[in-house]
Amino acid sequence: MQTKITATSSSANRPRGRPVDSKQDRKTLILDAAEQLFTEYGYSATSIRNIADHADVNPALVHYYFDNKHILLKTVLERALKPMIVALATLKRSTQSSLADIVHLLVSMAAQQPNIPRLLAREVLLPGGEMQAHFMHNLAPQLGGALPALLAREQKAGNLRDAIDPAYSALMILAVCFFPFIAQTLAEPVLGIDFGDTGAPLLIDNILELFNRGLVT
Repeated sequence: MQTKITATSSSANRPRGRPVDSKQDRKTLILDAAEQLFTEYGYSATSIRNIADHADVNPALVHYYFDNKHILLKTVLERALKPMIVALATLKRSTQSSLADIVHLLVSMAAQQPNIPRLLAREVLLPGGEMQAHFMHNLAPQLGGALPALLAREQKAGNLRDAIDPAYSALMILAVCFFPFIAQTLAEPVLGIDFGDTGAPLLIDNILELFNRGLVT
């Protein structure tokens, strides 16, 4: 049975006296609504009508800007991941990228945009994910695919143990940095994990303590 989505009009959250009258404002409202609903309910359970209601726009406007729901999800995912792609490219251009730099980047990005890990889990990682093929061919090389090269460079510089495999280590780093945010709804009440302002630094410290005993020389 399809999940019923109760849309909350975004007009209540808009600053008073600031009408949404530009193309960019309307597109941003639609993208924000789509990101929230795709993350919370999934692609299949979210309709264009749900997104339009949540963004307080006409469904025809959603189709006008994004043509169809698949293109909208693709745009949502690319927008959410762009800051991380840019940051990883910066690390690749730098002379060195320590394990601490990589962990700090991944956890900080996830903390700032907690929808990213959950959206990836729903629509990329699970079998049949709507964005799996697009992610694999277009986004993965710039994201997780960049990590093995960064780790291999640190290994060659003598900063990581010779025994580690950069590809396997990259997978473990991604898992440990992103999974807490995928599991946030349970991690907070069950484990007492803090995802507030102090949560990300504590998470980074604990991840580095874990890895430093097995990866760093």
